[in-house]
Amino acid sequence: MGGAGIRKVSWNGSPRPTVGVEWEIALVDKQTRDLVNKAAAVFDAVGDLRAHDGTPQVTKELLRNTVEIVSGVHETVPGVIDDLSGTMDTVRRAADPIGVDLFCAGTHPFAQWSSQLLTRTEHYDELISRTQWWGRQMLIWGVHVHVGVSHPEKVFPILNGLLLSYPHLLALSASSPMWAGVDTGYASNRALMFQQLPTAGLPFQFENWGQFERFVHDQMKTGVFEQLGGMHWDIRPAPKWGTIEVRICDGTPTRTELSALVALIHCLVVYLDRCVEDGLALPTLPPWHVQENKWRAARYGLDAIIITDADGNERLVTDDLADLLNRLEPTARRLGCENELSLVPDIPKRGASYQRQRRVAASAQGDLVPVVDALVKELNG
Repeated sequence: MGGAGIRKVSWNGSPRPTVGVEWEIALVDKQTRDLVNKAAAVFDAVGDLRAHDGTPQVTKELLRNTVEIVSGVHETVPGVIDDLSGTMDTVRRAADPIGVDLFCAGTHPFAQWSSQLLTRTEHYDELISRTQWWGRQMLIWGVHVHVGVSHPEKVFPILNGLLLSYPHLLALSASSPMWAGVDTGYASNRALMFQQLPTAGLPFQFENWGQFERFVHDQMKTGVFEQLGGMHWDIRPAPKWGTIEVRICDGTPTRTELSALVALIHCLVVYLDRCVEDGLALPTLPPWHVQENKWRAARYGLDAIIITDADGNERLVTDDLADLLNRLEPTARRLGCENELSLVPDIPKRGASYQRQRRVAASAQGDLVPVVDALVKELNG
């Protein structure tokens, strides 16, 4: 696969299209609704919580105002959501006595980045040392969905195909319109903040696994990153787990929306995997169209007019979403997540999180504390 002298990147292939989720949760004060740096106290109260397969279910993140809830490896989306819900309840019981509520969105409406404390680990220390001001700005939360893939040569055909659905996933999940007390005018400010890190942003569209191995070799030789975990792409291969990891979505404030988004991602990866198995050529978009679609979805959310093919044809993202969901229905039936996938159209009907947050802010005449109140209530629901 790789050329002479190129270190191979081994793929721990998953024989089945398993699914797992990492859900980043922020900690807010029950009274002020500002972020609080009390993750250590929550970890102490929770203890060493592990899934059936030994996966730690509550883990540290860059900031000490954040805990990450991690599922075990599951065959179905309902299994993942039940797993995450149980862990969420445990974390909430640990946080409640210390005056902390749980919160999830892509950004906090008014918290200041300069007030936040960092988790000290070798990896995070190196990240901040390298990225400086931009690294300290990363007051953002997201959802990462892993789907098992059997063979490394499938990875980039699937990953490249997923990029056509990038704007759909970002628009549906967009929940970061506000930053440090200001409405940014964007549906997802998080998406554009995160790409400022040197190894973050859109993935390269490699044609095969050998090209990726060459890339990894070059990055490690030149010190861009020392381990694959230092590659923070919006969609990335996770060779250790044998998964494609989709990191597009903003922090998701309700379990219902999380169910819908995880089902959509699971179905997308498995649908594309089946197309590869059947020898079908998957459609792709030129990188310049992918980049523009990301920006449009981040800026306009569910009102984005997206580019749908290499010829530059355009369509309203919600209209294109309806056709996408129809194509995925048979896959959802096979995967046992038909009910969860059917929840996706409810997001535009109810309003995505960025729209709901703006409605609350408008009704409160610009006071952003009620926005946090509403997000905490949604996560409790």
